[in-house]
Amino acid sequence: MTLHDVAQLLRFDVSPLELILRGTAMYWFLFLMFRFVLRRDAGSLGIADILLLVLIADAAQNAMAGSYTTVSEGAVLCGTLIGWNWLMDWASYRFNRVRKFLEPPPVVLVRHGRLMHRNLRSQMLTVPEVMANLRINGIEKLADVKMARLEPDGEISVIREKHAPDDDEGGSKHRSPIG
Repeated sequence: MTLHDVAQLLRFDVSPLELILRGTAMYWFLFLMFRFVLRRDAGSLGIADILLLVLIADAAQNAMAGSYTTVSEGAVLCGTLIGWNWLMDWASYRFNRVRKFLEPPPVVLVRHGRLMHRNLRSQMLTVPEVMANLRINGIEKLADVKMARLEPDGEISVIREKHAPDDDEGGSKHRSPIG
């Protein structure tokens, strides 16, 4: 490999500004899609974390394979994505309004032993899915549930009614991943 070959690997075929704009547009498009459409499928990883991994893998793959970008272009694109991820983490930590936009609110699924069917429909959860998560938490009957919520990270948290068996002074709290 000659010095000329190394220079070819590091040259820009596409303007760095265009790469930054493309990376920014895709980051926000996919983030909003994950935020509003795929909420409960995210599991315990944050949506922004999954998004960052997917986009960096794609950007790095293109740069490594040489299909349409150079190493420099891949580095600029990865840097753009990492920058947006860091900025969103920082902004959600620093500003409550940003956090409220970036993280979906918890959704009540069961309140005082009663299923909230409208909320189940809005989250596309079935009664058997909720009941399976309650059983994972050691709860067999809906009457034993004070509250069960779908949390922003896709897990279901459960608080027992005070009268429920195996109660540990005032109701125990459990969390289990959905699905």
